[in-house]
Amino acid sequence: MQRPGKGKTPRRPGPRKASNTEKDPVGVYCRIRPPGAEDEECCVEMISSSTIQLHPPDGLKANRHGEYKEASYSFKKVFGINTTQMELFEEVARPLVEDLIHCKNGLLFTYGVTGSGKTFTMTGSPGEGGLLPRSLDMLFNSIGPFQAKRYVFKPDDKNGLEIQNQVDALLERQKRDSQPSVPKTPSSRQKADPEFADMISTAEACKSENVDEDCCYSVFVSYIEVYNNYIYDLLEDAPFDPIRPKPPQSKILREDQNHNMYVAGCTEVEVKSTEEAFEVFWKGQKKRRIANTQLNRESSRSHSVFTVKLAQAPLDADGDHILQDKSQVNVSQLCLVDLAGSERTNRTRAEGSRLREAGNINQSLMTLRTCIEVLRENQMCGTNKMVPYRDSKVTHLFKNYFDGEGKVRMIVCVNPKAEDYDETMLVMRFAEMTQEVEVARPVDRPICGLTPGRRHRNQAFKEELTRRLEERGGPSCADDPVLGQLVESLPPLRPCELLDPADDQTLPRLIEVLEQRHRVRQTITEQVNRTANTLKSMLQQLDGQINAKESFLYDQRNKLSEKDKVISNQRSELERLEKKSKTLEYKVDILQKTTNMYEQDKRSLQQELETRQQQLQRELSERRRMEQRMQGMVSDTKHKWEKECERRVNAKQLEMQNKLWVKDEKLKQLKAIVTESSGSGSGSGSGSAGAPEKPERPLREKDRNFPQRRSPSPHCMAPPVHPMHRRSHSAGGEKWVDHKPSSNLDLDTVLQPIIPNAIKVSTPNEKALSKCHKYVLRHQELASDGEIETKLIKGDVFKTRSGGQAVQFTDIETLKQENPAAPSRKRRSGSSEAPGQMDNVENRPPVAGTSTSYAYQKRRKP
Repeated sequence: MQRPGKGKTPRRPGPRKASNTEKDPVGVYCRIRPPGAEDEECCVEMISSSTIQLHPPDGLKANRHGEYKEASYSFKKVFGINTTQMELFEEVARPLVEDLIHCKNGLLFTYGVTGSGKTFTMTGSPGEGGLLPRSLDMLFNSIGPFQAKRYVFKPDDKNGLEIQNQVDALLERQKRDSQPSVPKTPSSRQKADPEFADMISTAEACKSENVDEDCCYSVFVSYIEVYNNYIYDLLEDAPFDPIRPKPPQSKILREDQNHNMYVAGCTEVEVKSTEEAFEVFWKGQKKRRIANTQLNRESSRSHSVFTVKLAQAPLDADGDHILQDKSQVNVSQLCLVDLAGSERTNRTRAEGSRLREAGNINQSLMTLRTCIEVLRENQMCGTNKMVPYRDSKVTHLFKNYFDGEGKVRMIVCVNPKAEDYDETMLVMRFAEMTQEVEVARPVDRPICGLTPGRRHRNQAFKEELTRRLEERGGPSCADDPVLGQLVESLPPLRPCELLDPADDQTLPRLIEVLEQRHRVRQTITEQVNRTANTLKSMLQQLDGQINAKESFLYDQRNKLSEKDKVISNQRSELERLEKKSKTLEYKVDILQKTTNMYEQDKRSLQQELETRQQQLQRELSERRRMEQRMQGMVSDTKHKWEKECERRVNAKQLEMQNKLWVKDEKLKQLKAIVTESSGSGSGSGSGSAGAPEKPERPLREKDRNFPQRRSPSPHCMAPPVHPMHRRSHSAGGEKWVDHKPSSNLDLDTVLQPIIPNAIKVSTPNEKALSKCHKYVLRHQELASDGEIETKLIKGDVFKTRSGGQAVQFTDIETLKQENPAAPSRKRRSGSSEAPGQMDNVENRPPVAGTSTSYAYQKRRKP
C-alpha cells in the first residue's frame, strides 16, 4: 500500500492546466424516495423545486430537549416522490451524454444512506429504466448510423486506443465469428434478454441531433466494483475450476501518459447496440456483491463503476475510410457510479463479513468527504493542502475529474422515514458542502481541417453510381449533359455518299472534316479543363471561406453559449440571492415576533416583580411587628420565670437546711452512743444529765425509708462506714489504661480514683492497649440537679484474630458531688433554725466515715 504524500501525487502539465481557467460548480441534485407506507412518519418535506426541509422526529425532540431543529437545504433541483425516471434523465444525465458525444468527460454518481433508492435510480427496473440504460440508449440512437466496423479501434492496454487497417480488422471479425462461445449482438429488443427487454419503451427513446457525421464512432464499456477497498473486474472471464475454485484477482490503479487514472488489466468490451451493452452490463451485475441486511433486502456491499468510453476519428478526404492517424483519435468517457450506502451497525445488526464490509464502505465514504472538504478549503481560502485521494480506491480513481476537467454530477437519494433522520442529516451536510466545490470546465476539441460533409457526398456519389450501373450498365454521353453540349458544339458533317471503295474525292473530304472536328474537340476539351480547373480553384477558395466562416460562427456560437451560461449563472445567482433575501426577511419577521413576545414577557415580569416587591415590603413590616410582639412576650416570660426560679431556689435552700438539721440530729445521737460506751456510768450520767436536751425533729416517711448507701472511694483518709463493702476493681494488681480526656475538669474532691500500674492517656492507642489488660474511661456529665457527675467506665482488653486490640466494657462506677448548703425545693414549717445553731453545726469536727461526696457503684453485664 502506498503512503499518501504530496510528492507521490503526479501533477498535470502546466500549459494544459493553465489553458482551462473557467470552472463550474459540482451539480448536486436531490431525489426523495416514496415512503413505504401511507401512515409512516416522514422527516423530509419538499418546500420548492430546489429546497427541502428536515423535521426532527418527535422522539428526538423529547430525548434531546429540543436540540434538533428544523433545517433547510438547497440543491440545483429537487425531484419529489412522483418524479419519473425519464424526467430525472432529461434533467441530469442527458447533458452528460451530449458532452460525451462532443468529446467531453463526465462523472455521475449516486450518494445516500442504505435503502434510499440509489441502485434503482442508476439501474431501474423493467418498465422504469434508470439513468444507465437510458444513457446507453440515447448514445446508440445518436451514433448508430456512424459507427465504425468492429475491431477498427482496439484498446492498447494503456488507457488508449489504436486504429487498425481494414485487413486486420476483417481478420479479427472472422476469428470472432468462428468462435461459437462469443455471443452475437442482438438485432432488436424483441430478441434481447427479457431481464432488460422492457427497460425503455419506444416512445421514450431519444437521440442527440448535434452529431458530427464526418467521424466514425466506437463504444467500449467496462464494469468494475470496489469491494473492501479492492478493485475487481466484473466482466473478466476467469476459468472456473469446480475442484479448486480460485477467488477473483484484484486489479491495480495506474496512470497513463496524460496523467489520467485507469484500472490496469480491466476488460473493455466493444458494443454496437443498446441491447449488447445491456447484456454486458447484466453479465457484470450478476457478479456484483449484494447481501440482505435489516434495513435493505438487497443491499449493495460494494461501489460499482460502469464506464462508457467513446472513441471517434475523422474520415479521410474522400469520406470513405477512417483517417489512419492516431493523434486524430478523440476518446471521451462517462462514468456512472453507484456508491454503496452508509449504514450504522447498531441498526443493520451486521456481524462477521457484513460488519467488515460496512466498515470499509463507511471508511471510503469518509475519505470522499475529506477530499471534498480539502478541495473546498483550497478553492475558497487559497490554500494548497494535499488532497488525500490515495486513501481510498474510489477517490483515487476519480481524481482526474476533480483535478482535471469534466462535468461532475451527484444525485443525493433521501429516504424520508424518521428512523434515518440522523444519517440523512449527515448526507445533507455533505451535499451542501459538495456544491461549493468547482471543477474545471471541459474544453472543446480542435476542429479537423478537412472539408465537412465528406460522408454525405461520398454516400451520394456511391448511391448515384450504383443506380446508374444497375440501370444501364455504365455511364454514356447522353447521360452526361456536359458531353452532350460538347457534341452539339462540333461542326456538322457534310452530306456525302460513298459509291466506290476507291472513291478518291469523298474519302479525303471526310477525313478532312473528321480531323477538323477532332481539332475542335481538343480545343473544347482544353477549354473545358481550364474552366474546370478555374472552377475547382474557385470552389476550393469558396470552401475555405465557408470553413473560415463556419469556424468563426462556431467561435461566435461558443462565445454566445458562454455568455448564455454566464447569464444563466447570474440568473441562478440572482434567484439564489432572492431566495436568500426572502429567507432572511422571513427570519427577520420571526425575530421581530420573538422580540415582541420577549418584550411582553419582560413587561409582565416587571409587573410581577413590582407586585412581589410590594408583597415583600408588607411581609417585612408584618415581620417587624411580629418581632416586637415576640420581644414583649419574651420579656414577660423571662420576668415570670425569674420569679419562679427565685421561688424554687428559696424552696431548695429550705429543703437543704431541713436535711442538714436531720443529719446534725443523727450525729448528736451517734456521739451520745459513743460517749456512753467509752465513759463510766456516773460520768456519762452526769454528762448526759447536764447536757440540755434538744427536742427531736420527727422524721419524714421518705427519710425513714431512704437507704443510706455509701461506696468507698479508691483512697480515703478515715475508715469507711461500711467496712464490708468491696473496693473498686481499679485498685487491683492488673495493669490499666487510664483514659482521661483532655476536656475533663479537675474536681477538688476528697475521694479521688487512684489506679496503680496505670498508663495515663488522653487518647487511646494500640500501643498502650497492647501493654495492659484493663481499661478505664473517665467520663464527666452534668447531673439532673446541676452538679458534675464522674463515671468510671471499665472494661477488659483482649486481642483480636487480625492482631489488633479490642475492649469489652464490664462495669461502671459513678462519683457524684452534692452541695449540702443548697436549699431544698420545699419549705417545711418549723424547720428553720437560728443562725447560732447553723454556725455551731458548721464548726463541728467531721465524723470519721462521713463525707459530702457519695460514690454509687453500678454494675452491669456486658
